[in-house]
Order: sequence, then C-alpha cells, then structure tokens
Amino acid sequence: MLRGLIKILKKIPVDFGQYEVRRTTKGKQIAFSLLGEGAGKAALDVGCRDGFWSEKLKARGYAVTSIDLETNYPGALIVDADGPLPFPDAAFDVIWCSEVIEHLRNPEFTLAEFRRVLRPGGQLLMTTPNNSFWFFQLFERSGIGISAVQNEDHKQFFTFQSMRRLLPSSEQWGFYPYLLVKHTAREGALASLLSPTIVTLYVNSGNGARS
Repeated sequence: MLRGLIKILKKIPVDFGQYEVRRTTKGKQIAFSLLGEGAGKAALDVGCRDGFWSEKLKARGYAVTSIDLETNYPGALIVDADGPLPFPDAAFDVIWCSEVIEHLRNPEFTLAEFRRVLRPGGQLLMTTPNNSFWFFQLFERSGIGISAVQNEDHKQFFTFQSMRRLLPSSEQWGFYPYLLVKHTAREGALASLLSPTIVTLYVNSGNGARS
C-alpha cells in the first residue's frame, strides 16, 4: 500500500531530486554547471541508461564513453561498476556518475577505480539522494524507514557527512526549495536538512593509479 502511494506521489512534479523531474532536477543542473567545455577531452558516463546525459556531454564537446549494466543507448558498453573498470589508467578528464553510487555494493572500491581512470586534474561529478533530507527523515523517525520511499535497489544511503568521509577532499552542494526558484546551497547544516540531493565534485590531484 505504501509503495503504491509513493508511486502516485512520485508523479507530482516537485523537485525532490528524481522521479518525474529526473532530467531537470536542480541537483543535476548544479552538477552539469560545474563542467567546463569538453573540446579535446574524454568523459565517462557511468550509468548512462538511455544516453540523455551522454548526449548532453557530447553537446558540450566531450568524447563520451557510456557504460551501464543495462542500456539501449547505441554504442554504450555493458559494464558492472561494482567491478574493475575495463579502461587504462588516466583515461578520462571527466566522470559523470548521477544517481548511481547508491546502487553499488562497494562504493569505496568503485571510487578507487574512478580515481585510477581519471587524469590528473580530472573531475568526478556525482549526485545521490541525501538521506538527512527532512522528507526522508519523516519516514525514518516514524519507523517506516528511508528504504520504503526510495528505489528498491538502493544499497547505500548517504548523507553530506558520510559522503565527506568517503571523499574527504571533495566539494559538495545541495538545493532548496523544490518549486519555481531553487537556491543552490553549499555543504552545511541547511543543505543537510533541506536538500534532497548531494552534489559532489572531486578533482583528482594525483595520477589516480592504484599503488
């Protein structure tokens, strides 16, 4: 019954980070705005699905490699991001990973692989649900649990604080409110409570290769 109600609520075009606004959500707009022009640069789209963001990256000038577990996007590779990535060290200038990391069994391993295939100065851009978001916490504190209102395949549940522990040198953003004008918020108490999404930017300071 609860799942049915959540499915109905997901059709309401309120920007809680995904659902009916998944292509226009402010979180992904913030992440995309952090990218520079891509002429002469290579990008990896992790979890490309139908290729929407791959096409956006191509329009920005990037040469894009698209990967996912399942996809009908022409030219995409079938790759499990929970395993070793089939790319050489320092292969990409940008990794775009939106609403993927929460599906992974071992995000620490995958992030190590991301660092390996990123060039020095390369950018990793991720978005993921913020589980400190007030709406999710209503369910958590009622005893229902966050997992009941998120995708059934979510294996990880991140907060700004846990994402900071995972990527200590990253920068983070969120947004609020959820209709009409939406304000960008930097990491902090307000973003932690009000933003449905964590936007993370990590810049590779080294060669990224495994030791």
